[in-house]
Amino acid sequence: MTDDRDNYIEIRPIAHIHSPFPEKFGIPRQSGLAENRAEIHFLPDFRSVDSVRGMEGFDYLWLIWGFSANRRESTFQPTVRPPRLGGNTRMGVFATRSPFRPNGLGLSSVRILSIDLTGEDAPVITVEGADLMDGTPIYDIKPYIPYADAHENTRGGFTDSYSGGSYRLQVVVDDSLWESLDDSEAASISYGQNSLKEASKASVQESPDESPAQTFRKILPELKSVLSEDPRPSYQHDPARIYGMKYEGFNVHFRVEDGTLHIVSAEECP
Repeated sequence: MTDDRDNYIEIRPIAHIHSPFPEKFGIPRQSGLAENRAEIHFLPDFRSVDSVRGMEGFDYLWLIWGFSANRRESTFQPTVRPPRLGGNTRMGVFATRSPFRPNGLGLSSVRILSIDLTGEDAPVITVEGADLMDGTPIYDIKPYIPYADAHENTRGGFTDSYSGGSYRLQVVVDDSLWESLDDSEAASISYGQNSLKEASKASVQESPDESPAQTFRKILPELKSVLSEDPRPSYQHDPARIYGMKYEGFNVHFRVEDGTLHIVSAEECP
């Protein structure tokens, strides 16, 4: 009989992701649901433009990555509690995408926005829809191949109960947000679920003379897309509770009432 240890492998990161999420809270629970941008930067040993030759012909990528911020379990846990089921119902770990897995590997499908082949750190891949925390190690990248990877008329198990997006929230900006950013102009833009896709994708790079409010306006369409996915624990429904998350250099505070998420304040991270 073959010793299982003969099949042990050692893997090392080929890249890291630069994302707007410095911590776990607020990260979308699945890839491709929100419109947040991120950049994939290769480690020196794999930093070759030849390694991405032909990638420009694809629209999506598969990322294989590690749950680097998770506590490792010393023993195998066969069941987990998916957040969308309220946090109490247990499912088999291999019937879920829980981060608490024997080998701690994640799989995400992301959309390619651009591939920089000339910059100092080239190649750098800019993607949309990544559900990865900033600095997450990436172990492999593969192209998404529609004829093989797309399966129509398939079942999604327990996820079918919410796959239609019934959990999604309307996101609005309270006037108090602009007061917290010392902005003299009243907010006049409101993005619904349909208009999020049409919102401007302006660069969020802050210029030296740009105010915090101006910078925040640039990231607002992406932030609203993320918040519409309802980052709260599924068992918390207190409309008076103020939640906080960090996004793209800002501490963002919000509350949820009657299906609407209110962004109440924000300030630049120290």
